[in-house]
Amino acid sequence: MPQKKPNVLGIISFKVFPALMGGQKYIVDYYRILSKQTNVVLAVSKDNKEAVISEKELNVLPFLFNHWYGFLNLFYCFKLVQIIKREKIEIIIIDHSYFGWLGVLLRWLTGKKLIIKSANLEAFRFRDMGRWGWQAYEVYEKWVHQKADRNFFISDEERLYAIEHWKINPTISYTVSYGITIEEPCTPSEKTESRNTILALHSLQANTKLFLFNGTLDYIPNEDALYIILNELVPRLNQSKISYRIFICGVQIKPNWESQLLACPTIIYKGFVENIQLYNQGTDCFISPITLGAGVKTKIIDAIAACQMVIACKKSCDGLNQSILSQQLIVVDDYHWDGFANAMIKISVNEIPKTPIAFYTAYNWANIVRESILYLPK
Repeated sequence: MPQKKPNVLGIISFKVFPALMGGQKYIVDYYRILSKQTNVVLAVSKDNKEAVISEKELNVLPFLFNHWYGFLNLFYCFKLVQIIKREKIEIIIIDHSYFGWLGVLLRWLTGKKLIIKSANLEAFRFRDMGRWGWQAYEVYEKWVHQKADRNFFISDEERLYAIEHWKINPTISYTVSYGITIEEPCTPSEKTESRNTILALHSLQANTKLFLFNGTLDYIPNEDALYIILNELVPRLNQSKISYRIFICGVQIKPNWESQLLACPTIIYKGFVENIQLYNQGTDCFISPITLGAGVKTKIIDAIAACQMVIACKKSCDGLNQSILSQQLIVVDDYHWDGFANAMIKISVNEIPKTPIAFYTAYNWANIVRESILYLPK
């Protein structure tokens, strides 16, 4: 007799709809797949109201205050308890630790099981962003994870750190990685067609090496990467005399960075690109000169899924299963910009890597969610 799957209430403290950025996709895609397996209700912050109309797969209730005013959600405790009773909720999942206190309170009020699902160890992300008080947040974040019935971390590294340094119970701690919906590698002809489309769109010669950087551009680790690209990599590439272009894609760029990118003749700033798959598939190499931040660099996973070569700093590769990516992932020591630029110079415009099937199996959302269901508390 098949095991009954529990009804789930997901609580999200910030804007995730539409899911454009990696962190948003990590949350939304997980629940979309989970909703095919069991009943899912999402209580989300008010800035997600458009999802009531646009979201066809999920039951979205956008009434909460966001994490900046999270304490005001005390006024919504009764409403949340009523939702838990009406929907026969058995498990509460809190995405990120911001509302972890609310999950602990709801568990006390209802007796339901609590999961904290972490896309980053937030305290260390705050530290790298230069935010005051990150040490105090670490104390709180540690407490939240210690109170949960289950802890889901985005990478083995963060899970093991929490077990060792925060004394989180290892028997209730699991890795739930970022996933993809692509199930097989693209064909060489598809990559060639995408590359030719990009060359034609931007009037570039066939021997031009095409590089891609993509991300949320006001996020401090990515701002630091923009600085590195402009001030460390571009000068070294220019000295090599190769023909190249670096495409910069992403949202939320600050005006000073936009003006600097537009002023650089070997950089093509695209802003938000709706069909980012064209650039993932059609450029020769994704670059990740990122040495700050926590979690998993989701854009690297997306690039490899599109059969792209990747050059990345060692810090950028935290959380990646490098054993199945040896042919596509070139790892450079942090801050070794000579080595990073040399790796870019050596990239071939004719090389078409084929991502191993093992990658698509390991990072397939359906597989990740199916396995995570086994971790749910009984």
